[in-house]
Amino acid sequence: MATKTNKTLRLILGDQLNINHSWFKTVDESVTYVLMEIRSETDYAQHHIQKVIGFFAAMQNFANELKQMNHNVIYYALNDENNLQRFDKNCTALIAKHQFTNFEYQLPDEYRLDEHLKQFTSKLNISFNVFNSEHFYSTRNELKDLFEGKKMYLMETFYRYMRKKHDVLIVDGDKPLNGKWNFDEDNRQKLPKHHQPIAPLVFTNNVRKIEEEIKIANIKTIGTVDSQNFIWPINRVQSLQLLDFFVENCLPLFGTFQDAMAPNEWSIYHSRISFSMNIKLLSPKEVVDKAIQVYMNNPSKIEFHQLEGFVRQIIGWREYMRGIYWLKMPEYATLNYFENNEPLPTWFWTGKTKMNCLKNAIQQSLDFAYAHHIQRLMITGNFALLAGVHPDEVDAWYLGIYIDAIEWVEITNTRGMSQFADGGIVGTKPYVSSATYINKMSSYCTGCYYDKSKKTGDKACPFNSLYWNFYDKHEAKLAKNPRIGMMYNVWRKMQPTAKAELLEQADFYLKNINDL
Repeated sequence: MATKTNKTLRLILGDQLNINHSWFKTVDESVTYVLMEIRSETDYAQHHIQKVIGFFAAMQNFANELKQMNHNVIYYALNDENNLQRFDKNCTALIAKHQFTNFEYQLPDEYRLDEHLKQFTSKLNISFNVFNSEHFYSTRNELKDLFEGKKMYLMETFYRYMRKKHDVLIVDGDKPLNGKWNFDEDNRQKLPKHHQPIAPLVFTNNVRKIEEEIKIANIKTIGTVDSQNFIWPINRVQSLQLLDFFVENCLPLFGTFQDAMAPNEWSIYHSRISFSMNIKLLSPKEVVDKAIQVYMNNPSKIEFHQLEGFVRQIIGWREYMRGIYWLKMPEYATLNYFENNEPLPTWFWTGKTKMNCLKNAIQQSLDFAYAHHIQRLMITGNFALLAGVHPDEVDAWYLGIYIDAIEWVEITNTRGMSQFADGGIVGTKPYVSSATYINKMSSYCTGCYYDKSKKTGDKACPFNSLYWNFYDKHEAKLAKNPRIGMMYNVWRKMQPTAKAELLEQADFYLKNINDL
């Protein structure tokens, strides 16, 4: 009697395009890889057209790369007639058709897909194995283990632990290079008036065919795209080019201007490699190593604080957010500390508002599927929090509009850092501001319809009254917070008439929010 040949089906998700994964080191005739463009992934949020195209283009390139290495590959294009539009259904059909005896996948980074594949494999009548994605510095549960028994999950503690463990910018075994862990105070400058940032490196990928397939499928998207000149990297070669461009040209001023904002300057000195990293075309280790190498080779050209700020974003912030995600999901997705319930203003989807900062940040997001962290945190996020928007609505917007938004990194930043909906798990205080901060870090206030210096009255900047309204509304929850106690001292010392005017102004703006 003939024995059944062992045949393995390996699933590769759209954000698992790591060609250096141990899976691909050897070519095995008994192993087949499958990638799929499916509706369950295009439809769980309304995504930016550039995000959908970026994922599909990168997946197609990756599949072709595997084929060139002589791996067996099955690829489901979006509109293939045999595409059942779900991971489990397509895999079930393939296992039956090709008589696979074993199924394998890499740990997903999204809770939703982790649960989906757990349920799928629990019903399989063939063997299955799960592998690490071999991408991150830390494991899923490393943060949980580090803070076992602690009430606070301080990012700084995690950052220092990661630096020491992975020997990143460390001397004498456990001490930070140049004597301090954090050089943040040397960063955060506004762009000087006539300063011209470096023109960003963009690509000219022709993705017209993918755009047409998306239209045929009638997928609802947001934003715009020039599909004959798609600007984002869609393979490893382009991703490495973007990384090289950043470390050579942008890193020398990255830290100094990492929080700066200016109209028509959508990139400034940011790396814009988050999309490449989040779909695993680049690994965090090679990014960090590359930046350090360039710094070591050019110590006179690159100040240390530029490098440390960048390394912290990857080793501290990115890995930390993932740790929080796996520690707190799925409950994290339901947290709403301030019990906010308002809908997102309609102009978040169009950019049609008279507030210059929001108009610029949103229009840029619609045009490029990108905004840097301060635009997200202190412009769009700040406004949504001051306006009392429901965190679900804010989440859906961020998850959809940004090319680099995958839930594990989006929700912790949105619901945590930006909206304080987690009550302080991620951040130690809500990130809110009046027009003062926006004017300090940007030139958005120049030429705005509203007056940054006015708190009440005609054309008063909405941020000013909404800011004080926020503190007044949430005094019971925030007054004891040591980082913002001084704001309540200012508020209490205000004249009752001034307070009443501010709250009245805020109420008017909130009632007419779609007209701002």
